[in-house]
Amino acid sequence: MRHPILVSLCVAGAFALSACEQSSGNDVDRAFQDINVVDETNLNDVMLTASDPNEAVAYFQRAVGEKPERIDLLRGLGKSLVRAKRNTEAVSIWTRITEHKDATDEDRVDLADALIRNNEWDRAKTTLDSIPPTHETFKRYRLEAMVADSKQDWKKADSFYEIAVGLTTQPASVMNNWGYSKLTRGDYPGAERLFTDAVRQDPALFTAKNNLVLARGAQRNYSLPVLPVSQTERAQLLYTLGLSAIKQGDTAIGEGLLRDAVETHPQHFEDAVRSLRALETKVSG
Repeated sequence: MRHPILVSLCVAGAFALSACEQSSGNDVDRAFQDINVVDETNLNDVMLTASDPNEAVAYFQRAVGEKPERIDLLRGLGKSLVRAKRNTEAVSIWTRITEHKDATDEDRVDLADALIRNNEWDRAKTTLDSIPPTHETFKRYRLEAMVADSKQDWKKADSFYEIAVGLTTQPASVMNNWGYSKLTRGDYPGAERLFTDAVRQDPALFTAKNNLVLARGAQRNYSLPVLPVSQTERAQLLYTLGLSAIKQGDTAIGEGLLRDAVETHPQHFEDAVRSLRALETKVSG
């Protein structure tokens, strides 16, 4: 009588063991899937930040080809295209992303960014207008300011730049943009203040230093401000100031600044030498 019971127990044990093995196998598969997801995420981040932009584009194009429904891979492709300055393609991908079922307001901001880079200002404005006012980010307001600039709506531009500055801990680049906006309008003192603030925030931002010299030159102030500069940068700024003086009709001052630039530069300063020769030829002629 014990044999059927023993057989039943053995069969039950075999099924239990089989189920246990299957469960363990599933757990292992899931564990490997989790590891693969983590590895893929890390690789995606590396491709976005450290790789050559065109290599990143190729990587994400392959990934999207394999998994076209993955919005994170589409975003990676869009960002990589922007980094590679392939703006027309970037607009196409970001448009596709905004039509995805999981698209966010930040995706629409990124589309507006790509449109501005592609010089599609009207469409960029339409895209920004479609984003709820409750979506308040630095990037959104920086783009709003740039669009307002393109429309020469200075009041709106100033308002958006001011909001953008308040939404970031690294405002140097937006201060530089705001200063350039003031420079374009002819508000040279206002531009000078903003460029000075930008350099104070980021002493390595040479564009702001060069723009600061332009703003001073436009006011016929041809002395270099006190700035943290290398010898090469100092020569470049003297060159910019010299050209500004010549443009204003202060030729003798401009010539002196160009000579200072040539003497200051640690190597041969071809642009300054060429400008000096052209100036000398014009004067002698």
